[in-house]
Amino acid sequence: MDQLPLTDDTVIFGLLALCLGFVFYTSNLEHKFWKKFYTFVPTVLMCYLLPAIFASSGLISEEASNLYFIASRYLLPAALVLMTLSIDLKAIANLGSKALIMFFTGTLGIIIGGPIAILIVSIFSPETVGGAGFDAVWRGLATIAGSWIGGGANQAAMLEVFQYNQEKYGGMVLIDIVVANIWMAIILFGVGKTTTIDKWLKADTRSIETLKEKVKTYTDKITRVPTTKDYIMLLFFAFVGVGLAHLLGHHFATFLENNFEAVSNKDKILSSLGSKFLWMVVFATAFGIALSFTKAKTYEGAGASKIGGLFIYILVATIGMKMDLGKVLENPGLIAIGLIWITIHALLLIIVAKLIKAPYFFLAVGSQANVGGAASAPVVAAEFHPSLTSVGILLAVFGYVVGTAGAYLCGLLMEVSASL
Repeated sequence: MDQLPLTDDTVIFGLLALCLGFVFYTSNLEHKFWKKFYTFVPTVLMCYLLPAIFASSGLISEEASNLYFIASRYLLPAALVLMTLSIDLKAIANLGSKALIMFFTGTLGIIIGGPIAILIVSIFSPETVGGAGFDAVWRGLATIAGSWIGGGANQAAMLEVFQYNQEKYGGMVLIDIVVANIWMAIILFGVGKTTTIDKWLKADTRSIETLKEKVKTYTDKITRVPTTKDYIMLLFFAFVGVGLAHLLGHHFATFLENNFEAVSNKDKILSSLGSKFLWMVVFATAFGIALSFTKAKTYEGAGASKIGGLFIYILVATIGMKMDLGKVLENPGLIAIGLIWITIHALLLIIVAKLIKAPYFFLAVGSQANVGGAASAPVVAAEFHPSLTSVGILLAVFGYVVGTAGAYLCGLLMEVSASL
């Protein structure tokens, strides 16, 4: 028996498959206990929490594993191709402006939440938000703002801009991961309560329901028993798309970096457009949308979005591995800042959703397009319905574009808050 934690990806993937199998088997049982359990705990949350428990207990090591990298770089773009294969662009356009309003509300919540959190924590623990020069805590928190409005590229840009002490940077990454994952767990929990939440928000969900109904009608019409040829063709569409997305994404990001100073200079607002991951996601989505104008669209009837959904669940399990529940209380002061910060973001989203009667879908995806970025916004969107995946992607792209500018503004405001 290997010593713990397990580091062999083959064994770890077996454990993740065990988690997914357990969740889907028990969630479909007619037993009263499991029916009641999954009424309160959504399946996707369980797929996320079980690997988190394995990682937190020391059974598996996420640091030594390449599974998240493989899932996010290969399975995520493949899922995006398969889930946008039968997309109805006109119906998505009919969803209206509420998605954008909720996205920018989420962005504003991050920008003002950081400075307010610093002010609140400074009242009872001024040393937590202190530090001088490049050790100043606000500089480190600015990197979290970059991550929560855009993603990893924006976070790296903020580290360059504000020159936070890199020896302490790992602590900020920890807060980012812990708080963002707690919030994602809450968002996923809410997915199981969508009807109740929408009723409380007095939300107008007609455009979303129309889109879902349209997709269901189309899928019912073309559904067939898939053959080996169908599966080979789905493999062809998915992974030719992944290959093209990586090839074009790499070259396009390199082209932008080599030809535009605004992209190559990490101090500039548009530097995040040099992210190869961003363009990989964009090109995978574009490939899927292009296929939706061809006869490839009929492969939805052979289960394209179901296989895409399988890939997404594997991604969710690998994201769960990154969540070490034991580290939540490791640095309580800074974790408190992160929790207050994300709470302000959440409250602002809830207030605006209530005012404009936006469905919970727009609140959840608008938030994750900021806090989670391109890796988790499509995951959350797909939980509502596979046809809505592209909404998550489009909003995540907005996050990358405004991430550096928003985080820079947030950093300046946090500097002011820390000096008061």
